This record gives sequence, C-alpha cells and structure tokens, in this order.
Amino acid sequence: MRAVRLEALGALAMREIPRPTAGAGEILVRVLAAGICGSDRHMFRGEYPTGRPVTLGHEFCGVVEAVGASVTGFDGGELVTVDPNIACNACRACHEGRPNLCDNLLAIGVFRDGGFAEFVAVPALQAHLLPPGLDPVHGAFSEPLACCLHALDVARIVPGGSVAILGGGVIGLLMVQLARVAGAGEVFLVTRQEARRALAMELGATATVDPASGDVVASVRRMSGQGVDVVLECAGVPETLQQGLKMLRKGGTLVLFGVTPDGVAVPVRPFDLLVNEIRLEAAYLNPHTHARAAAMVASGVLELDRLVTHQVGLDAVAAIVGAPPQPGEIKVIVTP
Repeated sequence: MRAVRLEALGALAMREIPRPTAGAGEILVRVLAAGICGSDRHMFRGEYPTGRPVTLGHEFCGVVEAVGASVTGFDGGELVTVDPNIACNACRACHEGRPNLCDNLLAIGVFRDGGFAEFVAVPALQAHLLPPGLDPVHGAFSEPLACCLHALDVARIVPGGSVAILGGGVIGLLMVQLARVAGAGEVFLVTRQEARRALAMELGATATVDPASGDVVASVRRMSGQGVDVVLECAGVPETLQQGLKMLRKGGTLVLFGVTPDGVAVPVRPFDLLVNEIRLEAAYLNPHTHARAAAMVASGVLELDRLVTHQVGLDAVAAIVGAPPQPGEIKVIVTP
C-alpha cells in the first residue's frame, strides 16, 4: 500500500510498504480522510519529537476494514474517528486521570504509523463510531476539535465573558465557533490574513484585529473595556504569548495552546502575573474529549466545510508538509 513516511529529519516521501493487519485488540481502518496539521510540519523540521521512520497523520477518519481477535463492538464497515494518543494506563498521570501527560504516551502518526496511508491498524479502544453517511472530511476534524475542547475546559469560559483568540488558522477559527457555543459575549480574533478575519466574522467573531495595523494589545483592550477574561493563544509564536498576557483583565486567564518550537524561551514579567492574579494555563492534547468531539462533529453544530481549502491525494502530502502554509490555506485534507 502507499504511505507517506518521515524517514529522517526533513525527509518525507511516499513509499510502498506492506499493508498492515489487525492484531489482537486492533482494527484495520481504510483511511477516507486525513487532515494535515501544523504539528506535522513541526515534526518534519524536528521541532516536535517523533519516531523515525514513521507514517505521519494523526487526524483521520475511515471505515473499519477488518477486526482483530478479541475485539468487540466492531463488525466491519463502521465509520470511525481515531483518538491517536495511546496512554499506558499504568503511570501516575494515567492513574490521576490525565492520559495526555502519560509517561509512556504512544501517539499514532507520531511514534506509531498513522493515517497518511491507505490503511492503518489501531487499537480498537482508540476508535469512536461516527454516524453512517457522515462526510469523512468532517470526521477528520474530530482530533483537532478534541484538543480544542480540552483547551476550553481549561479556559473555563463563562456565558457573557470576553475571549481573545490569537491566530487565525484552522484552530483559531474552530475556537471562534466554540467560544460562541460556550456562551462568550465577545469574541475577538487576531490574525494578519484579511480573508481569515472576514471568515471569522461570519463564523461568530464579534470583532477582528489585524496585528499589522497598530498596537494589537491596545486595540483589544479598547474594544473589551479593561481587557478580556480569556486569551486562547493558538499561534505558537513568542510575541503572541507576550501580547496575550497584556490583553487580559485583572484575574484573567491565558491558555497556551499553539505549539511553539521546542527550545524557544519567552520572557515574561512575573510581577505582572502576581499582582494581577493572572492564571497562565496550558492545554495539551485531548484527555477524555475525543468522544465529545465526535459527537459534536456528528451533530453538525460547527461549520467545517468552509475551513477546508484543499483536498489532495497522498502524492501531494510530502510537498505540502515540507513547505510553509500557502497564502489562503486553512485546512488541507488528504483523501487516500
């Protein structure tokens, strides 16, 4: 079968490899749609830990092709989304109910072969059913949406509150919709691309800010009164973390969500955090949220089609992941 393999740092290529089989406790999934994530680009550049060689792709949806021994709940033919993060269920973090912090976390598409392939074998416990007939492209949004839901759990948005979202990629545009669903009265999106700002307004943002137009902190504070209740940092850029802290009202919360390359240090002023009692949080992966994300995708409450800017085959993946996002790109979906 065909699979897109990360073979070394900066070396990604489509290869012919043996088709996997479903072992005991596993199912074989025929991949119908897989999303290209910003993390895939970080892995390609060596900015995020990964195994090598490995088939990338951790956001995927497909049909159960075969069922391994001792598997119950699947007969074959079901549409599923897969939680890629396999926890050991034995370490302290797992015992505390925090599988995203598992000492032995094994992620599909990161350390174990993933969804940029025609088929992928996964533990059956990682698969979540989707309704028959659901667009598989929508199903591929379940994984990034699950991570967003964890960030919202951490943020504790209250109805009527104000939220600033820094970064207008697919995550930022999902967050705009989720913040409104959570009851936020004001949602500000900060991003440089005009088309993304316009789309955010159509998806529920109450205002947008172009950081190139002037003092972005002053703009957000002016529109929100004395600062926002919550900042969701979705860009993974040192500058936006610093700006986000300055946008908060006293007692506000910043959730670090965007992936900053490993090793990057960001100076902050602890005194300001102390006297304003700022809650600085982080949200990593998707602990216990993938099933909720699958249900939300199935409900149709979110606008997903407008976030998809390209659909490509496996042969285009290496070039896309190996290059910076193209102008206008929001979400690229791979359809093997």
